[in-house]
Amino acid sequence: MTTARLRPAAIHPELRGYFRWVPNPPIRQAWMLRLMQAGSGRVVSPKMPAGMAHQFVRLGEGAGVHVYRHSDTRGRGAVLWIHGGGYVVGSAAQDHARCIDLARRLDVTVLSAEYRPAPGAPFPGALNDIHDAWTWAITHTDEIGVDPTRVVIAGQSAGGGLAASLVQRVHDGAGVQPVGQWLFCPMLDDRTAADRSLDGVRHYLWDNRNNRVGWRSVLGVEPGADTLPRYAVPARRTDLAGLPATWIGVGDIELFYEEDRRYAAALDRAGVPVVLDVVPGAPHAFESIRGGTRLAKDYVERAERWLTERLADPR
Repeated sequence: MTTARLRPAAIHPELRGYFRWVPNPPIRQAWMLRLMQAGSGRVVSPKMPAGMAHQFVRLGEGAGVHVYRHSDTRGRGAVLWIHGGGYVVGSAAQDHARCIDLARRLDVTVLSAEYRPAPGAPFPGALNDIHDAWTWAITHTDEIGVDPTRVVIAGQSAGGGLAASLVQRVHDGAGVQPVGQWLFCPMLDDRTAADRSLDGVRHYLWDNRNNRVGWRSVLGVEPGADTLPRYAVPARRTDLAGLPATWIGVGDIELFYEEDRRYAAALDRAGVPVVLDVVPGAPHAFESIRGGTRLAKDYVERAERWLTERLADPR
């Protein structure tokens, strides 16, 4: 897949109509990136279904945590969710519906982190923000009705990469630990962006040229540098022993497939229980399509079964 442009025929038939003409986000020019950030930077409160509650807790300039829960929540498991956007765009609002639906159907509390994007807040800005969200959640479990021994850290795309970095940072510190990490098409390795042979591949929704913008923005240097700060790039960590059970889902035609597969293999070698769910013909973040497809629904059902099992029996 790295030596020729992807053709529409490579996309699973159920997804072809959605992705055939989908563009990559226009972030390669600074003024376009600023426009996209301005359009996604507002904190928006969602409409909640009956019997559910929402609150937003501001934790700093541009940072905070949304809490979605059942009004009678007591002792439930929880998911700390981190949105995607290549480290440079997006906001928690883009996943309001996803988080509400997850909380409602699985009877869990969902906490969705709001964090500052790069390049305005390069590393460790976003990681500090989501660590603050984790710390707030763990120190307010009584208030939000959460069992602190039943919390999973999760995210999609760059949010999945931040989730993996946060898991590593929490693991190295003292205190409560997550019982799992739940990673959808995570953006884990800057060395993918440094591989210029990938630039000519038409990866749908997120290609390697955009990938380089994202990594350069958050790292402050060109991707692929010999040394980088601890936790900046989760796939760079060599000692993965002791990390929590992991689920990684990814399509086999997307840019992050190889780095996600390698990270899953490294976790397995380190003795970490890991599930790698590879979906043939699936482009990046295909499960986010509005209305969904049978392929995406089956994939999400498998992911949620894993999540439910982890929250029910974290041993």
